[in-house]
Amino acid sequence: MPTVRVVARLIAFPDKVDDLKALLLKVVESTRTETGCIRYELLQNQADPTDFTFVEEWGSDEALNTHLGSEHVGAALARAPELLVEGPDIRRYSLLI
Repeated sequence: MPTVRVVARLIAFPDKVDDLKALLLKVVESTRTETGCIRYELLQNQADPTDFTFVEEWGSDEALNTHLGSEHVGAALARAPELLVEGPDIRRYSLLI
């Protein structure tokens, strides 16, 4: 069964970069222990520190959906309006080759 790849981009308000970074690092810590999580990386753009990107790989759509419905993701999304310029851009991909 093919895995599910996700790229999720978040843009922080300039004065909220440190707050968002701290929150996202907590999400990473909790997520990496979830069933079905194969890879969960957090990147910060070197040229624009307000720009954060998750690169993820999940064992199945079910595992990803469970993650998206988890308490720690819900808590992070609840803080999104105060930290993010706009809602997160979350995209699911299938590996072709």
